[in-house]
Amino acid sequence: MQALSGALRRGVTGLLDAVLPPQCLSCDRPVLEQGALCQDCFGGLHAIVAPMCLICGVPFEHDGVGEGGLCPACAAGPPLYARARAAFAYNDAVARLVLPLKHADRTELAGPLARHMAVAGAALLEGAELLVPVPIHRRRLLARRYNQAALLAMRLGRLAGRPVLPDALRRATPTPSLGRLGAEARRAALAGAVEASPRALSRLQGRRVLLVDDVLTSGATAEACAAALLAAGVARVEVLAAARVADPRLSGTRMP
Repeated sequence: MQALSGALRRGVTGLLDAVLPPQCLSCDRPVLEQGALCQDCFGGLHAIVAPMCLICGVPFEHDGVGEGGLCPACAAGPPLYARARAAFAYNDAVARLVLPLKHADRTELAGPLARHMAVAGAALLEGAELLVPVPIHRRRLLARRYNQAALLAMRLGRLAGRPVLPDALRRATPTPSLGRLGAEARRAALAGAVEASPRALSRLQGRRVLLVDDVLTSGATAEACAAALLAAGVARVEVLAAARVADPRLSGTRMP
């Protein structure tokens, strides 16, 4: 039966490739299999590996950066979440995957991104009892028709065999676009904007929650979500994202 099933899958894949030749997820160049990246686009992705901040996961440019293994922000005052990790450092190559997922109905990109997130966040997934996506306000959800963080969380849940609670958090009030705001302005905009859904309280209390998002920038959104989860009785919050923006104090880069 397994051999028959494998042969059937190969036959379906071959038929699909004949009708829709595989193209790079990012640039549409021909590739060998569906859902893959071409060599150039894959080479532009920079996986986050040590050295990095032990708490927030922001990448360091070289060893010896950071006091006690922490970035300046975490050394000055650790965030409400225990740890954060991301698959890739945010750059143009990652943006060509994340932004179409977020704004252009390219929902098929959630699967490949989630696979990389599962590798980068293996230790976090192992300890997680529940996966919760960062929420978007209902007005934005109606306009976009989906929450990209929820898509990533659902695929991560399948990969890791962990339950997902997609509506555990909600945006109580709409917030302006955070893209052009600095860290402090983002925190101010998010103050009181995120809360736990009353229907989810019984499933959240005492659990170790992994918060899932597409891009971790200043950490303000993760902080607001962590505050809401901890207020709901969650035992521990960790964060996993597809991409992480470098700390501008460490690298001189600007936030997207």
